Amino acid sequence: MNKNKEQEWLKKAREHWGYKGDKRPPFAVVPKKGQRSVWDFPRPPIIEDVAKHVTIGHQGVILADSKRALAVLETASPPTYYIPEQDVDMSKVVIIPKKTSLCEWKGSATYWALNGDTDKPVAWSYKNPFIEFEKLRNHLAFYPHFLDCRIDGVQVEPQPGRFYAGWITPDLVGPFKGEPGTGHW
Repeated sequence: MNKNKEQEWLKKAREHWGYKGDKRPPFAVVPKKGQRSVWDFPRPPIIEDVAKHVTIGHQGVILADSKRALAVLETASPPTYYIPEQDVDMSKVVIIPKKTSLCEWKGSATYWALNGDTDKPVAWSYKNPFIEFEKLRNHLAFYPHFLDCRIDGVQVEPQPGRFYAGWITPDLVGPFKGEPGTGHW
């Protein structure tokens, strides 16, 4: 995609979204004390520092262990957690050649697989994120669908749909983007 077409696509994609976290839609679950609604998360998304203990494992092997994760909060989606490369066992993951995507907010993503199984992406990263998401440089985000992802020892539930990779925890209420019937969000 040439630069002009990319800029046009980015502008259109950013303007497309109707919900921006400033007002919950009538179908949103009202959070109870100690809960957060994903409908209160903003668009454009923001980055939140996470001091909780985040671990990611696969078949009993720890791939990542961090108390310095970042969470991207975006309207209608559970947070996506990004782990600093220093807290990831990089010998366990490999870049998937030629597999990329473009996020209208974060930039061009590179995908990662478990070492020895390059057919299935388990993580992604932004080598050169857009300036607003510079903090994500040198971090990997992991799909909870395929891995044992935990926050303070509690296993997270994966966001519905195979495209999304949010981590659902007991303190979140939705409905969540990716559930059946949410394609128009």
